[in-house]
Amino acid sequence: MTYMSFRKKTSGTNSNLMPVRTMHFKSLVMQKLYPGLLITLLLLISMPISGLSQIQNQTETSEQDESTAPERVVVAPVADDSQIQDRLTRILIATEWFENPEVLVNDVVVFINGSTTTADFKRWAGDLARNTQDVTAVVNRIEVLEPDIWNYEPAYTGVQELWRNIMSATPFLIFGIVVLVIFWGISVLVAKGARSYFAKREMNNLLQDIAARGIAIAVFLIGIYIVFHVADLTNVALTILGGTGLLGIVLGIAFRDITENFLASIFLSVQNPFHAGDLVEINENKGIVQRLTIRATLLMTLDGNHLQIPNSTVYKSNILNFTSNPNQRSSFVVGIGYNSSVATAQDIASKIFKEHPAVLSDPEPWILVDELASTKINLKFYFWVDGSKHNALKVKSSVLRQIKTAYLADGISIPDDPKTLVYMEEDPEFSIYENTPAERKSITTPVEEDSKLITKAEGQLDSNVEEIIEQARMSRSPEEGVNLLKPNK
Repeated sequence: MTYMSFRKKTSGTNSNLMPVRTMHFKSLVMQKLYPGLLITLLLLISMPISGLSQIQNQTETSEQDESTAPERVVVAPVADDSQIQDRLTRILIATEWFENPEVLVNDVVVFINGSTTTADFKRWAGDLARNTQDVTAVVNRIEVLEPDIWNYEPAYTGVQELWRNIMSATPFLIFGIVVLVIFWGISVLVAKGARSYFAKREMNNLLQDIAARGIAIAVFLIGIYIVFHVADLTNVALTILGGTGLLGIVLGIAFRDITENFLASIFLSVQNPFHAGDLVEINENKGIVQRLTIRATLLMTLDGNHLQIPNSTVYKSNILNFTSNPNQRSSFVVGIGYNSSVATAQDIASKIFKEHPAVLSDPEPWILVDELASTKINLKFYFWVDGSKHNALKVKSSVLRQIKTAYLADGISIPDDPKTLVYMEEDPEFSIYENTPAERKSITTPVEEDSKLITKAEGQLDSNVEEIIEQARMSRSPEEGVNLLKPNK
């Protein structure tokens, strides 16, 4: 009977039963279906989570399997003693590290016999046996042989290793030699070009050489750096360059005097305080300049001797150059008596200076009262000569001789310096006068030969610089090396 027929049948008798049956049916449906629905939903929700966890577990397991190396050497699924023995014996023989290797296996206990050269090989054989499948214990009886005293094998091995290294480095060596030769040639050409360029600019010879060498060295260092860089030794190259600079500083300090003389030669050659052939006075040493080297300045003294003065001393000393200005002033002192006329003596000397061919009129000579001494009046005479033509000493001798003759001829006395004599009164023949009165009178008489302009002893009053230069040319130079001086024009 269906629900509709049941409703029709009961509708006439009792209408209140229909709601009761309807509600009972709904509650019955909820009681039967709701638990099943909940279980179904929970299963649906739990299935992805469990599946995901299974996938993750499988992934982690596979990763662990891949990253973990096997700890044992597998011979067969089930290994017996003979299989283990044969396998280990073949491995030991294959290594060629052992002499007479012998492997015995008894109840999966391995006994290893033989000999080897190192303890590491013995340890390796024991580890190999322990890692073999189904091995329970290992008895390592391998003997480590002591090396023979006369064993040349290490030396031979070292020579072989050295030879292999040399052969492997041969390409780099050939490349390095080629690069260095090329850059050496470039540095030579650059040095020549630099010298030619600096010569056109009229630079000093020493500076030309130093600048050209510096540029050439810089070019060659570039080649060295390239060789080290290609050989992957850049750090070594930088260390060598830095060490070279440090070594230069150390050597500069150790050889301070040599370095000081070298630098002084550069400064002297640049500043040119004198030229070759100049008459100079350096540190109270007078002579003709011969040459300037990187160590010393060479002079030919007026006595004809070679004098070497360190350049550092020359650079720090007062340099008196007599040739830079050819005009030289000379002076001397003559004393006249208090009974003589000073003006007359000055006029006489002025006339002599004016008429003397070696004395310059410009600047004009001076005759000045220098001192009023106890017994005489000292006159000081100043005059100028051309040092390139005349010798000042010879001219001074000529002028002095003429002034002395003229003064005596005009009655101007030239008294001697006062002297104190001590004599014995007991000696009657002793006299305070060395000469007789007649002889003393003859002292004030002028001699005719003294009035001549030039005497035989004074020569031609010409300069003796050329004579000294000729002496230097004929002599052996004690200082070798490049002359850094310009010739005297």
